[in-house]
Amino acid sequence: MKNETTEQPDVQQLADNNTVTLDTPIRRGTTSIESITLRKPNSGELRGVSLVELLQMDVGSLIKVLPRISSPSITAVEVAGMDPADLLALSSKISGFLLQKSAMTDASLVA
Repeated sequence: MKNETTEQPDVQQLADNNTVTLDTPIRRGTTSIESITLRKPNSGELRGVSLVELLQMDVGSLIKVLPRISSPSITAVEVAGMDPADLLALSSKISGFLLQKSAMTDASLVA
């Protein structure tokens, strides 16, 4: 009887969908933050912020919310000094958190 081994192709682990690699790392003393992982906020973490403004990617609203849901935790001052391209990438993740799963599925079928 022949013993066959099947080779599995190299499969790279998919990157975390909630992690953004920054084009311009954030400098904090001697360390550098090169990527930020966001978690879905709960309703309490959205206090003081209009959901409509978040969906419109309002910078003031992002400055309030990002420090509450980022890992590593970043400050409002760091968000305010962030590269606009990085801020846009993070804000698009936040906008996705505000959609229901069915709306995200429907949107992916249209695109």
